[in-house]
Amino acid sequence: MQTHEIRKRFLDHFVKAGHTEVPSASVILDDPNLLFVNAGMVQFVPYFLGQRTPPWDRAVSVQKCIRTPDIDEVGITTRHNTFFQMAGNFSFGDYFKKGAIEFAWTLLTNPQDQGGYGFDPERIWATVYLDDDEAISLWQEVAGLPLERIQRRGMADNYWSMGIPGPCGPSSEIYYDRGPEYGIDGGPEANEDRYIEIWNLVFMQNERGEGTSKSDFEILGPLPRKNIDTGMGVERVACLLQDVDNVYETDLLRPAIDLVAGIAPRGYGRGNHSDDVRYRIIADHSRTAAIIIGDGVSPGNEGRGYVLRRLLRRIIRAAKLLGVEQPIMAELMVTVRDAMSPSYPELGRDFDRIQRIAVAEETAFNRTLASGSRLFDDAARTTKSSGATVLSGTDAFTLHDTYGFPFELTLEMAAEAGLSVDEEGFRGLMAEQRQRAKADAAARKQAHTDLTAYRDLVDTHPTQFTGFDELTTEARILGIFVDGRRVPVVGHDTATAQHRIELVLDRSPFYAESGGQIADEGTITGTGASQTAKAAVSDVQKIAKTLWVHRATVESGEFVEGDTVVAAVDPRWRHGATQGHSGTHMVHAALRQVLGPNAVQAGSLNRPGYLRFDFNWQGALNDDQRSQIEEVTNQAVEADFEVHSFTTDLEKAKSMGAMALFGEAYPDEVRVVEIGGPFSLELCGGTHVRNSAQIGPVTILGESSVGSGVRRVEAYVGLDSFRHLAKERALMAGLASTLKVPSEEVPARVAGLVERLRAAEKELDRMRLANARAAAVNAVAGAEQVGKVRLVAQRMAGGMSAGDLRTLVGDIRGKLGSEPAVVALIAEGENDSVPFVVAVNAAAQDLGLRANELVKPFGAAVNGRGGGKADLAQGSGKGAAGIDAALAALRAEIDRS
Repeated sequence: MQTHEIRKRFLDHFVKAGHTEVPSASVILDDPNLLFVNAGMVQFVPYFLGQRTPPWDRAVSVQKCIRTPDIDEVGITTRHNTFFQMAGNFSFGDYFKKGAIEFAWTLLTNPQDQGGYGFDPERIWATVYLDDDEAISLWQEVAGLPLERIQRRGMADNYWSMGIPGPCGPSSEIYYDRGPEYGIDGGPEANEDRYIEIWNLVFMQNERGEGTSKSDFEILGPLPRKNIDTGMGVERVACLLQDVDNVYETDLLRPAIDLVAGIAPRGYGRGNHSDDVRYRIIADHSRTAAIIIGDGVSPGNEGRGYVLRRLLRRIIRAAKLLGVEQPIMAELMVTVRDAMSPSYPELGRDFDRIQRIAVAEETAFNRTLASGSRLFDDAARTTKSSGATVLSGTDAFTLHDTYGFPFELTLEMAAEAGLSVDEEGFRGLMAEQRQRAKADAAARKQAHTDLTAYRDLVDTHPTQFTGFDELTTEARILGIFVDGRRVPVVGHDTATAQHRIELVLDRSPFYAESGGQIADEGTITGTGASQTAKAAVSDVQKIAKTLWVHRATVESGEFVEGDTVVAAVDPRWRHGATQGHSGTHMVHAALRQVLGPNAVQAGSLNRPGYLRFDFNWQGALNDDQRSQIEEVTNQAVEADFEVHSFTTDLEKAKSMGAMALFGEAYPDEVRVVEIGGPFSLELCGGTHVRNSAQIGPVTILGESSVGSGVRRVEAYVGLDSFRHLAKERALMAGLASTLKVPSEEVPARVAGLVERLRAAEKELDRMRLANARAAAVNAVAGAEQVGKVRLVAQRMAGGMSAGDLRTLVGDIRGKLGSEPAVVALIAEGENDSVPFVVAVNAAAQDLGLRANELVKPFGAAVNGRGGGKADLAQGSGKGAAGIDAALAALRAEIDRS
């Protein structure tokens, strides 16, 4: 049975049982505890926490999930993937344990011609929490499962929570016996390779408190209602139904293995375990990378971008270790698209962008491997010259951590160079790094914000937004909140810090921050008897996407829940905000017109008079492209296009070509903003100008990188654009006056002055270096004998750089001949720096002297630090007063040796 059919049968089974099918959320959600969505229940957390009332009693979904904590273990075990599909059914206060067990059992064991999976009931096992006698009875009653195939397990295995305060409860896991060829008898407790877990039923019935681990926390009491949260691993079920050895050989992953096996000199499944692991890494990571890119992530050096970069680089590394030298990323992405798009058609629609980003990372990493090879050669040469045969763990870790050089390649290249590697030292440093990362992640993990104070309002009184049509609205106060507590009345004399309050209204013209547009500012004033009440609104946020919370400062009077007020947006603020937001759409359209359809939005921010737009693109834009983007944008402004908005269903909007933000979850009904017909068509809930001419001039300030594959354009609009241009004009006029030339000749005159300045600086550098070299000749003549070593240790003329000192050190060392010699130069450099360089020739190294050791007392004396290799080391400090002490310390160190 193909994986797509397994998904379909799961959804059909539960839809027939009264569940509402809910589409998979993006793997990226706005949750401070999650880098990626890692479980099927994540998008339902607000319902389980009681923050929102679910729109259905029963739901079913197949959620895209990514788990990367143990990425280094992928391919070693045969049942774990970084990307997997979690099929789940959910009950929100409806059925509980009996229903969950019945639904799972019938789907698993019903014959395939009746819509089930057709598993042999005699090979199914279940585990339950230690004291869950009810679950044991239900497994016997519903499924006829004998007691010997039901095992009790502890909190670590069969008690679920999110790892933070919130809902929790015992669980029951379903396992399938693959047979004695996969391991010993005895059920899941004995062997989880033979008995493979395929489904986990969570009986969410309690609330947990703070704790220190997965199994150490306090149970605070029962939840208001009991819920069901289950998760069936689609890949594991596919592995069993397709009768393959492991999850990497199923229909969705095996094509990638076969592709590489057709290229690599060593095949898959030939008895080489290390090679098989590499094939599995390629298959697993290719799919995961495509899903992550598809949901809007680009490779980077932190967060999600770093995970993606690491996945892509592990693919390339694994391929090279299999002997594949040619680029393979483009073909791998095609394989993933063909296998996955029947279930995830967006991978096909957005394939060009996905493939382009993956190939660009492959190209960049190949360059890294080339430079890493040179760094390895340097480290190997230094190791050999010191007489050692083991490359240090520190060198291997630096190559891996700083330069991204794979450790496996370091091992292979070291063997080719006749060296071994201090693997224990390397792994110790890696363990320390991993521990630091875990500690940092734990520090960031936090309980979900308590929004229960707003619960009643969320359920019954969503705010009606009127701001598309008006800036002033009469409204009723639904709730008043101070420091998270609901209060009936608040006034200017209330003893609250800064008189800060939150007002929830039934109707509001204020735009609540979202979609890159910051919130409106304005006032809320009382009417009738409370007309003296006035509050200045500085921020508006949404709760549960339906409730507008106006954060305000009370300036006078008293606000009472239930009173009528007038909410008024500052018209100048709104005008500037709409200019910025509409300008963002215009710049986006211009980017796509100039660069092509691969320039896809990756984020934005707009506020009055200013816009910032991030987009996926490899490499900086040239001057001509920036000028074209600015010109196309302003041509559209001048064309005075009508701005038209309408509401339609999501699929129709997409079929019209409306642009959507990657990773954003959209409802079935969406708002589309159209500017100039085909010029700009986007899904957007923001406020806009009525005609493009109202945006005013758009001036692009610059373009920069905000991460690998992501560029940023910033611009002024409207009056802010005019003011910026006026300042630029005044600056140009001032330069023209100073240089006594017409404005149009200023660039050429400035270029000429810069060239003359550079020539003068070069002449000064030449003269300084000539003087320094003359001093070097004198230094050689004045070399002193310290023990067996000829020593040149001198303070050089001020203003010399570290580069100057390196050049001189080389000259002096060469003139000292083959006898043991040490050269140490130090100077007062620019900006209060004190650069220093130490060189040791081969004969002095034979005596045990090392430049990277001799440089240490230099650094200590001048309040700095230094490092390098045995023959040459350098550093810098900030304490010029210690120069004489540094030279004296060096002499003493050499004398002792």
